[in-house]
Amino acid sequence: MSQEPSAFECRRCGHCCQGEGGIVLTVKDQERLAVHLGIAVAELVAQHTTSKGEKVHLGVREDGFCLFFQDGCAIHPARPDICRAWPYFRGNLLDDSSWEMSLEYCAGINPNLSHQEFVRQGLEALRKQDVGVTGDPDAPCALRLDGIGKP
Repeated sequence: MSQEPSAFECRRCGHCCQGEGGIVLTVKDQERLAVHLGIAVAELVAQHTTSKGEKVHLGVREDGFCLFFQDGCAIHPARPDICRAWPYFRGNLLDDSSWEMSLEYCAGINPNLSHQEFVRQGLEALRKQDVGVTGDPDAPCALRLDGIGKP
């Protein structure tokens, strides 16, 4: 039996690792990353993040890339949930126009599959990684799965 083509395979291009202010760290993300780096959460927050209101954002370098991007993700096993979820963000799952724009942005998204198959594989990938939430109004919008069912 042949295996289905994957909807997404990371090419390590870094496009999703560039852009200030996009990576909001949840408490769970902060704890996981601090353990991975062998430092206290307070030290992680002081050295590697910025705050905007009540939200804690992963810091970026002067060139706009994530502090931890070095020819790929240097913290991949401990990366934040929002990074784990890419490209299976709420907008890309709900709206085929958003998905089509993502195809232009991210070379890792398979353009030969339908949006319906992208959604099916995306929901499966999010569940396997325990990423994505329902019923949590404080969760990052990109990770909210409310109203998204199997196509």
